[in-house]
Amino acid sequence: MKSREVLQHLKQHESQLLAIHYSCQSLGDGNEGLSPRITSIAVLYLASSSMHSFSIHLIAEVRNRNVKREEIHDHYDDLEKQMLIQFYDFVKSHQDAFWIHWNMSNINYGFEAIAHRYKVLSNNDAPQVPDSRRFNLSKLILGIYGENCVDNPRMVNLMQLNGGRPRDQLTGLEEVEAFKNKEYIKLHKSTMCKVYWFQSMYYKLQARKIKTAHTNLWNRTSEFMEKPVVKILGFISVLYALFQFAQAAYVGFPLPQSHDAKQSNPAVLGELVGWGEVRTPTSTKSPIVGFHSIQPNLRVVVIEDNAALVAEFHEMK
Repeated sequence: MKSREVLQHLKQHESQLLAIHYSCQSLGDGNEGLSPRITSIAVLYLASSSMHSFSIHLIAEVRNRNVKREEIHDHYDDLEKQMLIQFYDFVKSHQDAFWIHWNMSNINYGFEAIAHRYKVLSNNDAPQVPDSRRFNLSKLILGIYGENCVDNPRMVNLMQLNGGRPRDQLTGLEEVEAFKNKEYIKLHKSTMCKVYWFQSMYYKLQARKIKTAHTNLWNRTSEFMEKPVVKILGFISVLYALFQFAQAAYVGFPLPQSHDAKQSNPAVLGELVGWGEVRTPTSTKSPIVGFHSIQPNLRVVVIEDNAALVAEFHEMK
């Protein structure tokens, strides 16, 4: 589906929309494992703004009150596993949800990466979030405003253009440093503020009020032409044009007549005035059924006493 069609579909199901984002270790090769650990996941109901968050520091506080912040890294596997179990319990209870995300599209960073970590830690397959229920907000914005509407990094630049960067938001590199420094609350706050931003951008996108760095004239024109009022006016214009065409065709259709008929028919012997109005002599008894105020240089059918003939009107000097 095109972006406009997707947005129409989502608008009809906004009570089922969830925004999701998560933070993790570096996406490079600097981790102790082969896949980056997940430290927090935030899920937001767009309609009600209710937040559900999952984080290893919250799990640590609940499961073992004796675990200090600096000791969390010694219990990563167990804490991450329990966090993911809670997250997938939430997923299983929201099978009818539609998920709004930002480039969570592959095994490197996305739903598949979360499922992989769950498989590694629990040795079980994760409940699936169907592809048909995932919608990439970044792609939707580019689909409406054009691929070059904003420079990379797109999220940060769009934040700057649309109200400024949220106070708690961290860039990818900043999140990696926060993880190294064991700043788990800082990481979690960054994750939550991003899903709130997704919510804001989704509604701005539906209203077509997102500010971009570069204007795509073709996209803007196409969007304008899709408005209901423009479609109605276009339909009326087509009907009017067809009516004008039919009228012109009827007026200008030539009938086979002899030029001699012009000399014997009183309708044609009438006086030409103005822009081609026919004025018949007063001696004519039969009314003429015809067209008046005809434009110059056209041919018109004039009917008098049921006899049709062609009168050629020319511009009066």
